[in-house]
Amino acid sequence: MALSLPGKEDAKPSTAPSKAAPAATQTNQQGKPATKATENKNRIAAKVTRVIDGDTIEVSFDGKTEDVRLLLVDTPETKHRGKPVQPFGAETSAYAKKILDGKDIELEIDMSERDKYGRLLAYVWIDDRMFNELLLEKGLARVAYVYAPNVKHVDKFREIQDQARQSELGIWSIENYATDEGFDTEVAQPEKPASTPKPAAKPDVKVETTVYYMNCKAAKATGVATLHKGDPSYSNKLDRDGDGVAWRGVAWRGV
Repeated sequence: MALSLPGKEDAKPSTAPSKAAPAATQTNQQGKPATKATENKNRIAAKVTRVIDGDTIEVSFDGKTEDVRLLLVDTPETKHRGKPVQPFGAETSAYAKKILDGKDIELEIDMSERDKYGRLLAYVWIDDRMFNELLLEKGLARVAYVYAPNVKHVDKFREIQDQARQSELGIWSIENYATDEGFDTEVAQPEKPASTPKPAAKPDVKVETTVYYMNCKAAKATGVATLHKGDPSYSNKLDRDGDGVAWRGVAWRGV
């Protein structure tokens, strides 16, 4: 379905480079130039009904609902099947909800209106700022999916991306995380702490105890052997007759 824009014919895919009208610039709070269009005749007024993730929203206009994919930017995944939430994905989605959810916006269509999934492709304007640029400025997105003829703002986007990279903002704070191919989750994984070696097992210790017997009868009752001079439990005071044999006294056994 093609969209009829005031003052613009239905967009058709083309391999020819698009010629964008020059845009005025303004300075944002960080002192960086931000694109600001002086004419809004090629924009569609819409209302954000849902923020799907950092680079995809749902909008309503003219009594219908459309999914919109932001042009030329890619944010970390939060809802991709088979993939975990990627670093800075949750932060980007939260930021998109804060800025866009329930707000009146304008959609700027480039040369080709839709992607292969049927979603509208657009630059999203909120007040006088382009949200695609805001994501890049904060290091919450990378420039990606650059396919002619939808390249109207790509040069400006790359300048903004370079500034965020040099400042190591957001996704650029993790070395080699954001690449031309996407987001490398492997390099963003925290290093596993070195395993603590298990303490060596203590050898079994044989505990020796001494048993005191009140008389020879008690010693014999336990089956203790006759104690001779030189045995561990032998002592002269237990050998009353001095014959080298003690029947009453201390006997040794291992436990």
